[in-house]
Amino acid sequence: MLILECPYCGVSGEETEFHAGGEAHITRASVGDDDQAFETYLFMRKNPKGVHFERWQHAYGCGKWFHAARCTMTLEVFGTYSAQTFTPPKALLAEIAKKRSGFEFEGGAS
Repeated sequence: MLILECPYCGVSGEETEFHAGGEAHITRASVGDDDQAFETYLFMRKNPKGVHFERWQHAYGCGKWFHAARCTMTLEVFGTYSAQTFTPPKALLAEIAKKRSGFEFEGGAS
């Protein structure tokens, strides 16, 4: 079971208090992009074995969306942070790199 902490209201709870919203930091297709770019935006997602960045909503609390960094193998949650950021905080990335040798943040899905 995942234990997440909402970065807005500070409440920690089991994953059942939150709603998963898929991969975070996705480069969205924009006006003028071709069909291939739109298809990539809609359907191509990373499914890593290891560190993954996801969107979550505090469904049974403040209702706000945020990002979480977690390991898909061990269910370890490295941290949560505001959804209004384009990349994870440097301190969080440094913490993950200390725990997972060879880790590098790759950015969006495209």
